[in-house]
Amino acid sequence: MSSNPTQTNGTSSLSSSDYFKSIGHQVDQVAPSANGAEQGDDDDVKPVDEIESLCMNCHDNGITRLLLTKIPYFREIIIMSFSCDHCGFQNNEIQAAGSVQLRGTHYELRLTAMPDFGRQVIKADTATVKFIELDLEIPAGKGQLTNVEGLLSGVVDDLEMGQEARKEQQPEVHDKVAQIITRARAMLAGEAFPFRMYVDDPAGNSWISPDLRDGVGKWEKREYERTSEQNEALGLSDTAAPSGDGSIPLQGQGRLNDSDEIIPDEVYSFPASCPGCMHPCVTHMKMVDIPHFKQVVLMSTVCDACGYKSNDVKTGGAVPELGQKISLTVKTNVDLARDILKSESCALECPELQLSVNPGTLGGRFTTVEGLLTQVRDDLRSQIFEANDQAGEGGDSLSGDDKTRWTAFFDGLDKAIQGEKEFTIILADPLASSYVQSLADDPSQPDAQMTIESYTRTDEEEEDLGLKDMKVEGYEAEAEAEKPDVEMK
Repeated sequence: MSSNPTQTNGTSSLSSSDYFKSIGHQVDQVAPSANGAEQGDDDDVKPVDEIESLCMNCHDNGITRLLLTKIPYFREIIIMSFSCDHCGFQNNEIQAAGSVQLRGTHYELRLTAMPDFGRQVIKADTATVKFIELDLEIPAGKGQLTNVEGLLSGVVDDLEMGQEARKEQQPEVHDKVAQIITRARAMLAGEAFPFRMYVDDPAGNSWISPDLRDGVGKWEKREYERTSEQNEALGLSDTAAPSGDGSIPLQGQGRLNDSDEIIPDEVYSFPASCPGCMHPCVTHMKMVDIPHFKQVVLMSTVCDACGYKSNDVKTGGAVPELGQKISLTVKTNVDLARDILKSESCALECPELQLSVNPGTLGGRFTTVEGLLTQVRDDLRSQIFEANDQAGEGGDSLSGDDKTRWTAFFDGLDKAIQGEKEFTIILADPLASSYVQSLADDPSQPDAQMTIESYTRTDEEEEDLGLKDMKVEGYEAEAEAEKPDVEMK
C-alpha cells in the first residue's frame, strides 16, 4: 500500500509547502503550545499519516506512520516508521520526497573533534557510505536519517553480532573483523582523530550537514555526472528520443568537422547524451581567448527532455611545475567588476567573509568577482534556508546559535557584493589555471591590489590530481626493459 502526499480530497487544493513543514512546526501541530494559541487552517493537514499495512515478519497487519518534513540545509523527505503489535517487529527508514537529481553528489567530511560525530547525515537508499581509514563501506540499501556517530556505531554493532559464529567457522575472518571493530571503537572514543568519511549518492538525494566554521578541507560537496551504469541502476537508461526519429537539430554559428580547426569566439554545436536522463541533447562549445592569460573553452549543455543544464569552463595546456596563489584586495565597485576565472581545481577563500570553497565545488567559472560571490551566496542560501523562506529565518529547526551565525554570514556577503565592505579574495590553484584581471598599465603584470605567488604542490594535491601516477619521462626504456626475453631456436 502506498500513500500519495500530493493527492487532494473534494475541492481542497494544497501545495507541497502545506504538507512539507519543518520538524518544529510539525511538533507544534501534534502538541499545541502551552499558551493555548489558536492553530491556523494548517490543522486540517495531519502531520503524521497512519496506514494499516502488512508485517513482513508475521504476515499480520501492523501500522506504518509517515511524516512529511523538511530538513534544514537540505530538502523535503519522508520519514517512515513501521510497528507490529502482534510480533513486536519495528522498522524505520527515510525516502527522498523529490525526484532523482540531475547530478550525483559526493560529500566528504574530515572528522577532527568529538562534536563532528553529531553532524546530521541523510543516507538515501541509493547511497554508499565509506569510512576511508577503516576501509569500511556501507553499501546502498536502507535509507537513514542519523548522524556520523549513529552510522559508525550501527556498523560496529552489526559486525559484533556475528563474531561468535565467525570465530568457530572462519577464524581468519573473525580476527580481521575484530581489528576493524577495535579501530572503530577507538574512533568513537575520540582516540583516532583525524579520519575521513564520505557519502556518495548517484541520485543526489543524500547529504552531510555543513558548519559555518568549516575551513578548506573539512567539509566538501562535489557534484558529478552519472555513468550509463548508474543511470541504468536508477531506472534512467531510456535513451529513446522524446519525439520524432531521435535526431537533434544542431544550432549554432559553426559545425566542427574532423578536418576543422577551432576558431576563437565561434560557437560549435555537437550531439551528446544528457547525463541526467540519457536522452539526446546538444552541447555548445566556444573557445575564448583571455588577454594576457590563455585560451579557455566554454561548454554549455541543455536537455529539453528533463531540463538538465550545465555550464562549465575548461582550461588546457601542460601541467605546470608549480601551483599558483592569487590574492586580490577588493575595495570598490571597480574591483567587483574585474574578470575572474576560477578553474575546477581551484580553492576559493575570503577570510574577512568567513568563506572557504573547496576545489571542485563550483566547477569552472568565468565571470566577475561580483558574479562569483553572488553565485556562492545563492547556492549556499538555497541549502541553508528553506526554499520558501523569503525572510531568511531558516525555519524553526535551526538552533538559535546556528541561525545567528548564518544570518551574520549572509549579511557580510551581501555587503561585500554591494561594495560596502572591503575583503580579500584568494585563489589557490595547484594547476595555475585561474586568473584575475589586472588594472595595471601593463595588464600582464599584477596591480597594486594584487599579489601572485608560485608554490610547490603538496603531496595531497599531487595525489588528488593524479600526478603521482603519471610518468612522462623514461617510460620508453622501462617498457623495453619489461619485455620478456624470448630465445629463438
